[in-house]
Amino acid sequence: MSQAATPIVSRQALNDQQFGTTASQYVQSPVHSTGEDLRQFGEISKRVAGGRVIDLGCGGGHVAYTVAPHVGSVVAYDLSADMLSAVAAEARKRGLGNLETAQGPAEALPFPDASFDAVFCRYTAHHWPDVRRGLREARRVLKPGGIAVFEDIVAPETAVLDTFLQTLEMLRDPSHVRDYSVSEWVEIFTQAGFMITGLTRRRLPLEFDAWIARQRTPEVQTKAIRALFAAMPPEVRASFDIRANDDFTIDPVVFELA
Repeated sequence: MSQAATPIVSRQALNDQQFGTTASQYVQSPVHSTGEDLRQFGEISKRVAGGRVIDLGCGGGHVAYTVAPHVGSVVAYDLSADMLSAVAAEARKRGLGNLETAQGPAEALPFPDASFDAVFCRYTAHHWPDVRRGLREARRVLKPGGIAVFEDIVAPETAVLDTFLQTLEMLRDPSHVRDYSVSEWVEIFTQAGFMITGLTRRRLPLEFDAWIARQRTPEVQTKAIRALFAAMPPEVRASFDIRANDDFTIDPVVFELA
């Protein structure tokens, strides 16, 4: 007897499945709602005081909340309608009347050319099916002389470390596409017409249990990640600072662009 084929899940359906039911957790998540990187976004936004900016792939909306007091208006843009509903509710709670939401993919922005004085993007580009097209769109909607700031987890340049990171990301969240290395990001930004004007590296410690709970990762995949951690050689464990309780550390980078 042949086994029934697994239904093909669209990118939109996968996104809704992964983030629709966890939207409020991302709004409240300490990892996403705090940090020196958010303060950095806020300081950079002061350069376009009074301008119109976009939080591209806003997720829980934390960049939008941070920059809204310093700019004229901010568009929180995301693929997930549920996430945008949570962001709109939080914005009302915070009294941010200059924050609006818009839905769609990063690769096809529904805005005219040169619509924004700044484009901000934090922890979302690794979900984009076509990151190069998304960056070209970001360049298109940015005004001449505008600024862009992209932050994401970066992959190590070493193959085994890169493979480890992509595997654990995919096991936790099937909507993951790729964490790019710094050298890959340099190529992607350059091809999109950006120039890197600043680069800030940080280390981000993660609590394993909270990291898993936030995404509601199924038990079978959680066990697979723990087994992967246990099987890794010392150089991998050292690079990601994997502790006895499976807490670990990853590497975000903030790219400032012109």
